[in-house]
Parts: sequence; C-alpha cells; structure tokens
Amino acid sequence: MSNYKSLITEANYIANKWESNGTGELLTVVDKYTSKELAKLPLATENQMEGAIEASLEGFHTFKTWSAGVRSAKLTALRNLIEAHQNELAQLIVDEAGKPISYAKGEVSRCIATVEIAAAEALVFSGEMIPMDFAAGIGKTAFTKPFPIGVIACITPFNFPLNLVLHKVAPALATGCSVIIKPAPQSPLSCIALATLIEKLDLPKGVFNVINCDIPIAEKMVADPRIAKLSFTGSEKVGWYLKSKVGRKKVTLELGGNAAVIIDASANLKEAAKMTALGAYLYAGQICISTQRIFVHKAIYSEFTKLLVGEIKKLHVGNPNDTNVLVGPVIDKDHLIRIKNWVDEAVNKGAKIITGGNVLSETHNVFEPTLLSNTNTSMKVNCAEVFGPIAIIGEFCDFDEAIQLTNDSDYGLQAGVYTNSFENIKKAHEALEVGGIMINNIPGFRIDNMPYGGIKGSGFGREGLKYAMAEMTEQRLLVY
Repeated sequence: MSNYKSLITEANYIANKWESNGTGELLTVVDKYTSKELAKLPLATENQMEGAIEASLEGFHTFKTWSAGVRSAKLTALRNLIEAHQNELAQLIVDEAGKPISYAKGEVSRCIATVEIAAAEALVFSGEMIPMDFAAGIGKTAFTKPFPIGVIACITPFNFPLNLVLHKVAPALATGCSVIIKPAPQSPLSCIALATLIEKLDLPKGVFNVINCDIPIAEKMVADPRIAKLSFTGSEKVGWYLKSKVGRKKVTLELGGNAAVIIDASANLKEAAKMTALGAYLYAGQICISTQRIFVHKAIYSEFTKLLVGEIKKLHVGNPNDTNVLVGPVIDKDHLIRIKNWVDEAVNKGAKIITGGNVLSETHNVFEPTLLSNTNTSMKVNCAEVFGPIAIIGEFCDFDEAIQLTNDSDYGLQAGVYTNSFENIKKAHEALEVGGIMINNIPGFRIDNMPYGGIKGSGFGREGLKYAMAEMTEQRLLVY
C-alpha cells in the first residue's frame, strides 16, 4: 500500500467505530495499472446500514447545535490534516483510481481548497432580510435563517475519489448536517483514508459514516424516509433510477455529459488546440466535463485539426506514476472493451479515425488517445458519454450552427467556447443549454467554489461550497 498504509483500515466506519465484519463478502480493491491487490473491504449488512442511519440521525441532533465557529474550526483542522498527508493521499489516488500522479496531486490541492472554503463559508453563511415595510407589512421586520436539514446520503464516483467526497462532506459539516457515504467500489480507499483523518476531529458519534455495500443496501439508504437528502454523483442511468426511489427528500444529481467545445474563426488556434487536447484526454477522458465533441469553423477546420493532432501526439500515455504521463489506464477491463467497441461501431457506420483507435495495453487497460471525424448522433461516441480517451471533431458554417450542434445532446453540463467575438460570447451565454460556459477555455475548467451542475440529462442542483450548503439547509422565515 506504499506510504498510505497507516491511513487505511479494512473496515467500514460507522458511528465513530471501525467495523471489520459484514456480510462475509469482500470488496477487493486493486491498483488500476498493475492489478496488484491494495485492500479487501467488508461489505456492510442491512443491520449495519440501519445502525449507520440511526447513529447519523442521533449525531445530527447534537451536531446541529454546534456554533458556526466550532464547525469552521473543525473544518480548518481537517484541512490541515489533509495538507499534512497530501503526498500519501495523492499516491493512493494514483493507485486505486489510475489517475496520473501530477493530476492526483492537483486533486489533493483542490481538496485542501475545498475544505478551506467550507471553513470560511461556515462563518458567513446566512439568510436575508425581507422587505416588509409596505402595505400590510408596515412596521414589520422579517428575515430568514438557514437550518440544516438532517442526514445527507452521499454516493460518489471513482474518478475523484477524495475531492468529490469532500464536495458533499465539507458543506454538510459546514452547515451542521451529518453524512453517510457510499464510495465507488472501484476506488473506496480514499474515503476510508478521509475517515481516518476525520476520526481525529472528535465529531459527535454518527456525524460521519463510510459504508461499502451492495446495491440493495445502498437503495435502503436512498429510500429511507429518515434521510433528508440524496447527493449523488455518477452515471445518468443510476442517478435517475435512484431519484425514483427517494420519495420526498431533497436530491442533487451530478451526472454525465458529452461536453462540447466550439472553436470560432477568431480564436487563438494554437492555445485552443493545446487546451482541447488536454481537455479531451487528461486522465483518459474519465472526467464528467472532458471535451468529447469539438466543433470548428470551416474556415479554420484543416489548420486547427492539424494543430490538434500535433498536440495529441505530444501527450504521454501509460504508467500513471510517471510524472510526464497525462493519459493513464481506464478504470477496468470492461470499460476498455466498451470503449473499443464504441470506436469500432462508429467506424462501421462511416466515422473516420484521424489518430488513435487502438488498445495500447490490455494488461494495463490503456487505450490510445483517439480523434474521430465524420460522426453523427446515431453513434455512441457522439451522442453518449464515452468516459474514455475519445473525441470527435466536426465543422460548422456559422456560430448559430455551432450552438445548434452543441445543444443537440441529451446532456447539458458545461461547454467551452474559443472566440474573440464579444457578440458570440453573449450569444453563447444566452443560447447554450448547459450549466456553465467557459470562454476561451475547455469545458473541463472548474474551481471548487463556483456553482457546478447541469441541466437535461446531466442532472440538477448545484455543488460548489455555498451552493451545496444552500441545498443542505432550509430557510426559515421570522416576521415580527
């Protein structure tokens, strides 16, 4: 387990205790490049999930009475613990998630920022004064105050096994909510390591729980009426299914996308090509806002495509422990096979491979960065979320057509627009059907305090600390 061994307990963390027993079945976690076993974790029983829900509810009733100042101080202490263990955590992310080491270090840096922002927001998060001094309200004063809603059920994905957990945990702790986390089975150890750090904070029993379990046990958590909110980040199929099970509780769904970038004729083509290659293939494209669809003005299509292919060829592919590598393995063999099948399907339907298209290593689950042209929306590489190192490129005649091509999708998470036309910037803001628009940047741009989320098949609700805090609280109005 390298130097992070002290952070890993092969157990679930329930009600401030490590429980190494379970159903008898074990979840084996492996290194995503070497397939070496990293740990075996017990799968929790239904009774253990019940115990976690009961403890989390009890812990919430204590924790919600803590002052904002104390909650902020606890978050600051957590931030410092993450910083103190940042090298171990980065290596853990490399091993269990297959993330290139430079990008894993970036994730841990973001984790530090995420918790730091939450600590600051805890001190200033508040309601608002309501104008009342007119009509029947003359002489009245009114304001709202946010109150934490209760237990937050959190289901997190494999690709950011620490920071996307913290995007749920940090705002919950900032507002006074308790959490039960079911991490992704491919990369649960970062969440276990986080539990090891949070254990040092001396939070009320049950405020923070980590449970690895089978799907039926997770569904019990999702459906339980004692849970106040489901915060889910993952696939579209699973997210919408779970929404049908939640009953009256609040829901935030951060789902997938097939993000597009528009390259206008006025763009800086060298910069756009460099960033587009990075945005499409970093971490083997396993990011919800990876650049998957590239739309280029016909006047610059040939020039830009040549520049883009040149940048793709510069990308280092292979062992994620190599500091030069930006394109490592896909998460497992099933995804490797699926990605190859999707490329083959597109080619059989008439798509052309500009570069790539091959499995580079079946042993290490590495797929070559691939760029396809002549695609259409009947092809999965165009209409679905590849979640792999695949991008498609096409041309447009005018900016209105580029917007139409971008919007021709079931998803709407983020989009990038490279242009030096202010008119096109305004038009993009008005017309693109996405949650966020990045000007002269790739769709994958994100910093941790900004509102982040999508529309259409990409889900609803927003993360980004104060925005998540708003969704974990309810405003209560007082008039006197």
